[in-house]
Amino acid sequence: MTNIKIRDIAIYYPDNAVDNSYYLEHFNKKGRDSTHFIENILGRKSRYVINNDSENSLTMAYEASINVLKKSHLTGEDLDLIMFTSQTPEYLATSNAIQLHNKLNGKHSTLTMDTNANCAGMLVAIDQASRYMQANPFIQRALVVGSDYNTLMANPDEEISYANFGDAACAVILEKTNENTGFIDSIYHTDSVTYSNTNFPRTGLSNTIKGSGEQTMQWIPFDGSIAMPPTYQMFETMLSRNNLSINELDAFCFSQFSIANIKTIKEHYQLDEDKFMYIGDRFGYTGTTSPLLAFYDGIEKGRINRGDHILFWTIGGGFQLVAMLLKY
Repeated sequence: MTNIKIRDIAIYYPDNAVDNSYYLEHFNKKGRDSTHFIENILGRKSRYVINNDSENSLTMAYEASINVLKKSHLTGEDLDLIMFTSQTPEYLATSNAIQLHNKLNGKHSTLTMDTNANCAGMLVAIDQASRYMQANPFIQRALVVGSDYNTLMANPDEEISYANFGDAACAVILEKTNENTGFIDSIYHTDSVTYSNTNFPRTGLSNTIKGSGEQTMQWIPFDGSIAMPPTYQMFETMLSRNNLSINELDAFCFSQFSIANIKTIKEHYQLDEDKFMYIGDRFGYTGTTSPLLAFYDGIEKGRINRGDHILFWTIGGGFQLVAMLLKY
């Protein structure tokens, strides 16, 4: 049986780290003490933020791609598929993936595409690339790169975005293998009840280009706990059909949007905290890359090793939940 494994993973983030003191002072000037929300609900201490005019989601994606190609001892010529995912793409045309193809000196037979599933984007892209590779005998190796310039969307009047967001990119090399490893399964739950709660551009692209639109993200508060019951059902369904129990899994790489969500899932299943990868205190919330940054960090620190079973989970705006099961 042909399996699809993650051969290598690499990341890129800006040099500029901003700690909580800046944001606490910012909101104190507005008459709000945001300490509990920023530190205990979101789980933030610091985050990496673009502070120049030369970096954006495409430049970060390029740097992460170069890093993973060097790590894998590959070049752009070795890629049969380049998939770029972002909710803040630098370009709508030409696609960012085609621009990466040019920068990486890709070959003529390479398939390129941009995707956007908001914060769920990179898990969705890995899922779709893996399934496509299994179906297409001519695709042997893929680059999937996620990159969000999240702070571009942040509203300085709202802690939920301004004090929460960070900027980063992550790139993975997917490769066909006959080893008993790699992508196992995925599952989705979509309930579009909050489709209008987190819009960017706030009044749509056409109004923004015409100069009549607000530039920051609109964030209308909603009860995030509505995602928990379907999340548990997703986990149980996917694990059951793969003859695994949640206690048999070696690591959990979840959305880093809020440490409170991670704690809720951990307590629901009474799981060992050491199995949960958490990097949101250092990177902030990086959107499409957040579960993969946690995965990368777990590998780098020796907490995730080859042969481990990993459960990924995240939520995309609107909302859509995605969970993915993988043997690393």
